[in-house]
Amino acid sequence: MTDLTDFPITQRWTPRHPDRLQLYSLPTPNGVKVAIMLEETGLPYEVHRIDFGENEQKSDAFLSLNPNGKIPAILDPDGPGGTPLGLFESGAILQYLAEKTGKLIPGDPAERWHCIQWVHFQIGGVGPMFGQLGFFHKFAGKEIEDPRPKQRYVDETKRLLGVLEGHLDGRRWMMGDDFTIADIALIGWVRALTDFYEVGDLVGWSDLKAVPSWLDRCLERPAVQRGLKIPAAPE
Repeated sequence: MTDLTDFPITQRWTPRHPDRLQLYSLPTPNGVKVAIMLEETGLPYEVHRIDFGENEQKSDAFLSLNPNGKIPAILDPDGPGGTPLGLFESGAILQYLAEKTGKLIPGDPAERWHCIQWVHFQIGGVGPMFGQLGFFHKFAGKEIEDPRPKQRYVDETKRLLGVLEGHLDGRRWMMGDDFTIADIALIGWVRALTDFYEVGDLVGWSDLKAVPSWLDRCLERPAVQRGLKIPAAPE
């Protein structure tokens, strides 16, 4: 049986199936990336819900795996060379799982890098900008009277959506005919604009065609629907 006891996080979240990949997460736009990836690939895993309400992401146990104190993070008992591997940062995890399974990433070297560039586009642009817009529209930032911060993120979100709209025009998926980690990286963040942050009117969602159609196709995938609900809320 795989021994994960050298990882302090397993002392707080004890694996019931230590031979499976361990996922530490919540169904946030970043968290669902890894859950969707695992559901799409069929890789066996065990999920542990990290309770933000209890600041579990700041606990010593969690920080031992991710010193940045954010979800998602994974612990793979079957890492490179059969050695257990802990990993954080959702983009890195997506690429790791794609290469581990040989799925959802192009085999052609040039296309592989084109796919990875869109993952980085999400990490460096879409996530931070969409998230800041959500903060200034729905959360504590809405109390700030100065309209300039919110408008900055409205404008940048519209610009980024325009980049996606142009790229997806005439394409089924981000990489054309094949669903990849480039799509998975974006799903949660694009969906959040209308479903969670409720900024559709602000960013001109109704004027878009390719992006909403792409999102609808993503949401039709059973693995995506499952991944968006993982880990489930406590009963």
